Amino acid sequence: MSAFTSANVDKILALKPDLVLTFSDLQADIAADLIRRGLYVHAFNQRSIAGILDMGRMLGAMVDAAERARQLVGTLETRLAEMRSRAARLPKRPRVFFEEWDEPLISGIGWVSELVEIADGIDIFADRGNQGAAKDRVVTTEEVVAREPDLIIGSWCGKKFQPERVATRAGFDRIRAVQHQDLYEIKSSLILQPGPAALTDGLAELQRIIERWATQTRLAPRS
Repeated sequence: MSAFTSANVDKILALKPDLVLTFSDLQADIAADLIRRGLYVHAFNQRSIAGILDMGRMLGAMVDAAERARQLVGTLETRLAEMRSRAARLPKRPRVFFEEWDEPLISGIGWVSELVEIADGIDIFADRGNQGAAKDRVVTTEEVVAREPDLIIGSWCGKKFQPERVATRAGFDRIRAVQHQDLYEIKSSLILQPGPAALTDGLAELQRIIERWATQTRLAPRS
């Protein structure tokens, strides 16, 4: 019925929805088509943790569930604070390259960069995280090598992360993450969708990887 950048408007209309929610400028054309067909549409564009929480509050108000939304957001905020406090007790912090795509290489978007920091990692491309458009977060292999990541975490939306291919990139044999085989995957559905799952399941996976690295416990890559 709908992919991220395309949709079957007739099938959506057949469901007779009271409200359609879209996300990001990439779905602007879908939203416009639905509006032209007479549907009520609200477009969200959250790109940060604060934006995700605000989206929850706003959606709750829109569907007459403001109090439930307030409670959910409060629970998420408490969880984030607890995980930050737990991570702060780790004995060391890894330098992390979060790889959102491989060709071209794209570093992590804003909320991912924030989650890495909450888990007590150091996002080596935190300076790019505030760039919402993927084209503005394209990095080179030389930049990755120069920033010396201890961990490489891949989350390729729509295809499986391939650590063995990542390790063969030019110059990557000089990176500690490759030398120590610290290349891991987090499913894109857990962390690249800017909703509650990123703040719970996605963060938990980040913390799992970083915690094991920081305590020098070997961690088998999880697909």
